[in-house]
Amino acid sequence: MIRLHAIPYSTNVERVGLGLAHKGLKAEVVMHSADDRSAVLELSGQDLFPVIEHEGRVVADSPVILEYLEEVRPEPRLYPADPARATEMRVFIDWFNRVWKGPPNEIEDALAAGGGDQERIDALGRQMALALDWFDSLVASRDYLFGDEVSAADFIAFPFLKYAVAIDPADDETFHQVLNRYQPLGDRHQRLRAWVERIDALPRTPGI
Repeated sequence: MIRLHAIPYSTNVERVGLGLAHKGLKAEVVMHSADDRSAVLELSGQDLFPVIEHEGRVVADSPVILEYLEEVRPEPRLYPADPARATEMRVFIDWFNRVWKGPPNEIEDALAAGGGDQERIDALGRQMALALDWFDSLVASRDYLFGDEVSAADFIAFPFLKYAVAIDPADDETFHQVLNRYQPLGDRHQRLRAWVERIDALPRTPGI
């Protein structure tokens, strides 16, 4: 069985929880404190979550883990069978992680440092708001980001975009507060709202 090392309210952990459930793979969840990462550091050589253990292998980083799950159980698929479409999806995932996540991460850092440059924060917030139009367009004529079937692209983006719809009152993570505040879901984003609700209804690994 797969062992999944997790922390509460983690967007990256939720990515893997959705992927595991999609594949029908069971996992033992080992929940850690976000304030004590020593165990996962010793296990994986880095201190970020999630990390999985499976058949003697230790795999870190949520996109890498999703790729690993695709190898372990190819069906149902997370990535398109067509190599060109699969590459397009990987480019989207790389863009999401390296580019889209930049503004909210920078805003979080500024707030942690005491507020920072408000003009810069406002500009970053506008970038996040603009991206909502792009995501809404991606689901204009289909149910999921890359087509009529759910995929890794949905699982990568959903845990972050869901904060445009709502936030758990018990979730006091600064990063999640940023995602909620700077993604103003408007009336013109009804297709995106429906997509969030569609993904939110999917199963996840119990215990995360």
